Amino acid sequence: MVHDRSTRTDDEVLAATDIEALLRHGLSRDTFRTALFGDGAIAAAVTLDRLGVLPRSVTYVAKIVRAGGLAYAAGLPEPLPSREASAFLRDWLETAAQVAEAPGDETRAAHWLETVAEIVAMRRTSRDATAGPGPA
Repeated sequence: MVHDRSTRTDDEVLAATDIEALLRHGLSRDTFRTALFGDGAIAAAVTLDRLGVLPRSVTYVAKIVRAGGLAYAAGLPEPLPSREASAFLRDWLETAAQVAEAPGDETRAAHWLETVAEIVAMRRTSRDATAGPGPA
């Protein structure tokens, strides 16, 4: 076994994941679905969490996808509170909209966004639990 001795953290490795590629293949192919909902969801959560996105914002976008579809959600001027986070999410939504063909693909994309939101929430909860009390 070869060990990576680089100084990159797990978060940095995950943040470098090609989420668009995972969406392109994971929405339409069963064989890539585990990667999309595993590494892809974690990588998206790391990216959005680093930008300070709240889980409820991502959950809200998932509801928009369910109600109006991927193309509609991708066309929103600012789907998340910050421009940088919105740019990432818009790229992901546009990619998903381009490949969504089967009726279940859009539902699957909304479920993926909900998974991303749950992971962001878990990261925040874990961080808060290990931070300890603030200054007295």
